[in-house]
Amino acid sequence: MNVDAAGAGLDEARLERIGHHLRTRYIEPGKIAGAQVAVVRGGVVGYFESFGVQDRERAVPVGDDAIWRLYSMTKPITGVAMMTLYEQAHFQLDDPVDRWIPEWKNMTVREADPNGGSRIVPAHRPPTIRDILTHTSGIGYGEGNGDLVLGERNWLADHDLASMSTAFGEWPLRFQPGQHWLYSHGMDIGARLVEIMSGLPYDEYLRTAIFEPLGMTDTDFWVPEDKVDRFAANYGRNGRKELVLMDDPTRSAYLRKPKLFNGGGGLVGTTADYTRFAAMLANGGELDGRRVLGRKTVELMATNHLRDGLEMSDLALPMGYGEVGFEGNGFGLTVAVSRGPQATGVVGSAGEFMWGGAASTTFWVDPAEQLAVVFMTQLMPSGTFNFRSQLKSLVYGSLR
Repeated sequence: MNVDAAGAGLDEARLERIGHHLRTRYIEPGKIAGAQVAVVRGGVVGYFESFGVQDRERAVPVGDDAIWRLYSMTKPITGVAMMTLYEQAHFQLDDPVDRWIPEWKNMTVREADPNGGSRIVPAHRPPTIRDILTHTSGIGYGEGNGDLVLGERNWLADHDLASMSTAFGEWPLRFQPGQHWLYSHGMDIGARLVEIMSGLPYDEYLRTAIFEPLGMTDTDFWVPEDKVDRFAANYGRNGRKELVLMDDPTRSAYLRKPKLFNGGGGLVGTTADYTRFAAMLANGGELDGRRVLGRKTVELMATNHLRDGLEMSDLALPMGYGEVGFEGNGFGLTVAVSRGPQATGVVGSAGEFMWGGAASTTFWVDPAEQLAVVFMTQLMPSGTFNFRSQLKSLVYGSLR
């Protein structure tokens, strides 16, 4: 990427604090193996740097074209895919999902019984597309109600989006639609809706509607053989907080084209690709003369859709999890939406929107500053370190 800090309205000397921070506090102490950071403002790349190694076992430095596991940073891409169909009048947000997936008719809810245990009751209303895109539908991401388990790739390998969506229609919801916020497989249902509405396999729709217009040439649901040497390893930590290899890039399941195109967490891609995606959102849906979404549609996507204007902290189930802090954040269509620095306690702007991925990756878009920031790394699980807030301190401190 061509980098021009001054052209992006950024202080180049202050931006160097990013590299110092990551090297001295994370890479040199062995807390992470490698990382990349990109900062775009006003459509100009003001910062892009690679740090550490993408494959510690083979001593491969992080290449500028390294391919990372996006995990849940797939979700906003699914959100954009859905909104391209919204712009074609395929649906309205409060349309019931069962209009397209008949198995979702007459949904039930498992709720606590006043006499102890639980009982199955009818849903007060059908889950809507808005519920699906805001994690308020009542489906989840865990075992407690028979849901799929996050990261359980063996189950997913035996299904496609159609059979997965059917399975969810046969299980009781965890709560009445719209009542709570619970991280979920909603974006996988969204991916299935894209297939039904567009008549195309999900991967093909993403390619034609988003990836090709934006020049995202390295983003896909699998890594082809000629790109394996660019694929980063993935790590976790043992009880001594030492990095341990979790997914060898030369033997990874990502080397095979999957049966299920996981709209909630299945993509891999480069920092350059995702930066183009984020920059498009920061620029009101257009990049380099190619429009993916209309400006008002991006605003709709980045509006808090939680009922009564509540925050995630008001609606999240106890012990619930998300890729951002709940305090001070509402939730839009597949992205968290900040209520501003006073509410979050972190520098930024009201209306900025964001999300992250299970391997500690993160991004945010600040429309008020025409700013987009992308951070890639390879550490499971997310939330081990608060990279987003730290990067916000460093990036916003460099704005002119």
